[in-house]
This record gives sequence, C-alpha cells and structure tokens, in this order.
Amino acid sequence: MAVPSLENGVKKPCNPVDEESRIEILRSFDILDTPAEERFDRLTRLARRLFGVPIALVSLVDHDRQWFKSHAGLEASETPRDISFCGHAILGSDVFIVRDTLEDERFADNPLVAGGPRIRFYAGCPITDMAHHNLGTFCIIDHTPREPSAEDIAALKDLAAIAERELAMVKLATRDELTNLSNRRGFMGLAQHSLDLCTRYEMPATLVFIDLCKFKDINDAHGHQEGDLALAAFAEILGGSSRRADIIARLGGDEFVALLPNATIQTAECYIARLGETLSRYNRDADRGYEIQFTHGIVAFHAERHETIEALLAEGDALMYEEKGQDEAERA
Repeated sequence: MAVPSLENGVKKPCNPVDEESRIEILRSFDILDTPAEERFDRLTRLARRLFGVPIALVSLVDHDRQWFKSHAGLEASETPRDISFCGHAILGSDVFIVRDTLEDERFADNPLVAGGPRIRFYAGCPITDMAHHNLGTFCIIDHTPREPSAEDIAALKDLAAIAERELAMVKLATRDELTNLSNRRGFMGLAQHSLDLCTRYEMPATLVFIDLCKFKDINDAHGHQEGDLALAAFAEILGGSSRRADIIARLGGDEFVALLPNATIQTAECYIARLGETLSRYNRDADRGYEIQFTHGIVAFHAERHETIEALLAEGDALMYEEKGQDEAERA
C-alpha cells in the first residue's frame, strides 16, 4: 500500500485496494445526498446516549468526501475525504481508534482537531456491503481523550452491524431487482432531492418519460423470460447513455424515466438521439427476432408549475402518450 502524502502536517488516508469497485457499489445504493431517515438517526442518537459522546455519525466515504447519512451532534453534512478520520477507518476491517488526536502524528495538525468540531477521540467501525467492501463507518467522537472498553468496542460493532442491515434494506426497497435501476420509490426520493438542488442553484432540469413499444408482443411471441431479457438489455443501454448525475429508473412494467439535472430540452433531445442510436445497434447485433423500440415524452422542469416530482412525472407521462398516439396513427 502506498505511503499517504503529507500536506501541512496532515496525513491523508490512502485509497483501499478495492477503491474503484467500492465507489461503484456505494453509488449503486443511490443513498448519497438523500434526506435524513429516522432508521439511521435513531442509531446515532442511541450511540450518543450509550457512550456519553457529543457526536455520532453514519459516514459514507465517497470519492473526495465523507458524507453523513446521519450526523447527531454535528451540523456539517459532509467534510473533505483528505482530512477525514473515516477515510483511515475504511482501510481496515476492525474498529479504528484514535484515543488522543494530539498524541497521534496522523491527526495532531488536522483542521478537524485544531478547529471545529475539535476532535480529541475517534472510534469508527467499518460499514460494509455483502461483498465486504467498506462503504463507510459508524463512528463516535469526543472532545476529550478516551480509552474505550472492550464492551464499548463490542457495542460500537453491534450498532455498525445494524446500520449495515438498514443500508441493505434501503437498497432492497429502492432498487428494481430485474434491471438493478432505481424503482419508483427510489426514484421519487432521489429525483425530488435533485429538483430541490436545481431550484436552489437555479439550474435547469429535464425529465424524459420512456415507454417500450409493443412489449406485450415480445412476451406473447417469445415468452416472459425473453421479455425480462429485453427489459434488462434496455435498462443497460439506458444507463450507458446517461451521465453520472442523471437519475434513471424503471417505474414499473415497460415504463422507464430519466431525470437530467442541469440539462435543457436540447440536451434531453441529444440524450434520446444517443439512446436511439445505441438501441438500433443492439437490435441489429443481438438479432433476437424482435426489436426493442420506445416512445418518449420530454418536459422541462419549472419550479412554479412542478411543485413536486409527481407533477413533473404526470406531465412527462402525458407527453409520452401523446407521442405514442401520433406514432400509432402514422403506422395505421
């Protein structure tokens, strides 16, 4: 493992050996930058009372930041990864303990020690997925040095294990099992948060509502297993045509949706053109005895007209059916 670099006396954490796959898996949970949830806040409140500490966190370590799904006793929702304690904690499998930061050369000059929140004690237990990638930590922080007992460490591990289970439940509840895209529930939460950010920073956003054409015919002629394969193939093509910031989902059946933040109608039209070209190549190369085709509706987000994601979806759905009707009329 490479030696961490030093900058102004602060020792940066190394990247784990599985960093690329770890980040990919973390982002597949679709949990970063989502609103607070009682299931996690309950755990951090319990940790503060149980250990008698001022701060308890559920921290997820992203590419260049640590983001807090729950942050009891701390106002900040994220801090840079380069100065994070959790960045060090995810390098191992056991509880990472710093008993006195001023006595530890890795952290003595850390701005989180010298300034707010003035960390003197830190203990963090890695939170992992089922494949044992360290996604973040459940951690406790104090303003004075501490010597945790064996019981403290065991209790911290128990709380981290509960947080892991809750994280897994979030993914199960918000992912479509067949396509591995967000499902309707997952999309509604992520998309509303994205729209709130677009409104706050006065950025455009565009929604694309997509419906597969004659999907029932594929099921009837080739069987439901082939229909599932077509849905999974389209989902993969949809994902490959999207930017990292785009939020894509299977709403149900043969209906898909993509929310494109910081994108205009023209951007969305280019997105659809790119999707169509990629799908045409797939249909030609796969030669499955049918073609996957789609109709779509594009609607620009206006905060005054679309107070909720439901209002934006309804308009996109209506535009899609309008185009679908026109296509059917032209084929008749």
